[in-house]
Amino acid sequence: MVGGVSVGHAPAGCAEHSPGAVGPQYFAPPPGRLATFFARWYARSPRWLAPLGVLACFAGAAAYVLVSDPTDGKADAVPSCLLKYLTGLDCPGCGGTRAFYYLLHGNVSAAARHHLLFVFAVPFLTYLYVSWVAETVFGRKLPKIQLSPFAVGMFLAVWGAWSVARNLPWAPFTWFYV
Repeated sequence: MVGGVSVGHAPAGCAEHSPGAVGPQYFAPPPGRLATFFARWYARSPRWLAPLGVLACFAGAAAYVLVSDPTDGKADAVPSCLLKYLTGLDCPGCGGTRAFYYLLHGNVSAAARHHLLFVFAVPFLTYLYVSWVAETVFGRKLPKIQLSPFAVGMFLAVWGAWSVARNLPWAPFTWFYV
């Protein structure tokens, strides 16, 4: 008994009463009305709705970046990075919006100058989206990208090192400042 509530007592025939059970068992409460509504809505929605929603979000982001033109804005202009605005330091994603803007205009070299790792990741992310759409909507399986945990760890380590190096105030690291 903990705070007037019985802990770990399960009805007879449950796993806790079996000889190999250790400790109290958790029994999930029944779903509420809101959770039931969303579960029914998800079950009834067409398969193409999720990929279409992701595509709509991407189109909205692209339209916003094209309209706001982040390349000639001042430090406090919208869109702005909150970390850079408050501290003056570039965050790991700083330059990503400008790189996205240049990629939308087909200028890969300028995009790479602003955020090389973003430009490197775009083809992989695009392929992952296309393979997800092909499987979800059309039922066709494309070959999966097999990334080892070591490869993902190395990518994240390079991204972290780059994020620190671009904030160092002496040469040759000042070249990373955009």
